[in-house]
Amino acid sequence: MREPQLTRRGLLAGGAATAVGALAACAPEQAVFSGRSVSGTASVGTASVETASDVAGGLAVEPFHGLHQAGIATPPQAHAVFVGLDLLPGTDREAVVRMMQLLTDDARRLTGGRPALADTEPELAVLPSRLTVTFGFGPGLFAAAGVENRRPASIAPLPAFTIDKLRKEWTGADLLLQICADDALALTHALRMIIKDARSFTRARWTQRGFRHSPQTQTPGLTQRNLMGQLDGTVNPQPGTPDFDRAVWVSEGPGWLHGGTTLVLRRIRAELETWDAADRVAREFTIGRRLDTGAPLTGRKEHDEPDFDRLTPAGFPVISEQAHIRRAHVQDPGLRILRRVYNYDEGLTPEGHADSGLLFASYQADVARQFLPIQKRLAEADLLNQWTTPIGSAVFAIPPGCSPSGWIGETLLS
Repeated sequence: MREPQLTRRGLLAGGAATAVGALAACAPEQAVFSGRSVSGTASVGTASVETASDVAGGLAVEPFHGLHQAGIATPPQAHAVFVGLDLLPGTDREAVVRMMQLLTDDARRLTGGRPALADTEPELAVLPSRLTVTFGFGPGLFAAAGVENRRPASIAPLPAFTIDKLRKEWTGADLLLQICADDALALTHALRMIIKDARSFTRARWTQRGFRHSPQTQTPGLTQRNLMGQLDGTVNPQPGTPDFDRAVWVSEGPGWLHGGTTLVLRRIRAELETWDAADRVAREFTIGRRLDTGAPLTGRKEHDEPDFDRLTPAGFPVISEQAHIRRAHVQDPGLRILRRVYNYDEGLTPEGHADSGLLFASYQADVARQFLPIQKRLAEADLLNQWTTPIGSAVFAIPPGCSPSGWIGETLLS
């Protein structure tokens, strides 16, 4: 009996349920890529390709399925790309369902080290390097899919802040792709494969690429530095703890979002030229921490609790009332945010100045209850505002994960 021929065109044009059913019926040996043998040889079609460069890091896989989407509690990878997509006119609920089933299938294959369906460069999928693909829904998707009544109230553009100089090309979007990996080639291939399928439903609004230290640079788990030289993310909830679960995962409100979270993505330009002109004392006074160790000005180690009541001999607070760590401080661990930040660098301006900054990805169970109070305090009186400027902003609901037979977004759209 002749086997069914599965193509992207068939998935895009045909019924979603039929297409996904055909995928499930396709046995592993019938697929384009048959997987990896224990000898370290990858099979592509009928040919074998020696993969002598395979090392543990390149073969590392982050689980795709589960209660939560990967790429949130996952230890941050070295490379990230955030893509904001807008739905094409006329893209209705049925089309959104078909799109999410197709993109979920791409993501589960690629994150597992298998090529996407009809992958034209299957060899590039062999080393996933802890690849994760995370999907988010912006306000426009709820309206297009006819589920506006299920949109959480805080999944909306943020209020205007006086420090913002938002640019349209970095702000808003209907659908988010967050793709992260420890290898830039694995990330770029995954992006290309997923966008090939998304193009029938969406157009790209923005693409933002970020980076952190590579895995070989420092001990895993250490706080990383941003381009201003600061340790960034010292006070972060720790995955696997009750405080993390309370701060990050949604357990109240719309049932379809339980096990998911929300994301605020802010593109923050760093004014490195003027920051360079400030001396070390001014920089540490601005942050409230020492630049070398990350310790608060009242402590000796990075994770020492800051003493906001300590005074200088002259009677002034050692940690200024306008210092960044004081303005960002949240006493209740369950009301903190998860900072999963990446640096960005777009090269030089015509004047030879760095076009660099931070892709500030903030995950929290509730934007209004957690993110907004912090952002309001920072906007009102943070000394760091002299050297940073938010130029992009977007808010997304991050649906829960899915089972091996499910797809991302089914709790909302099915």
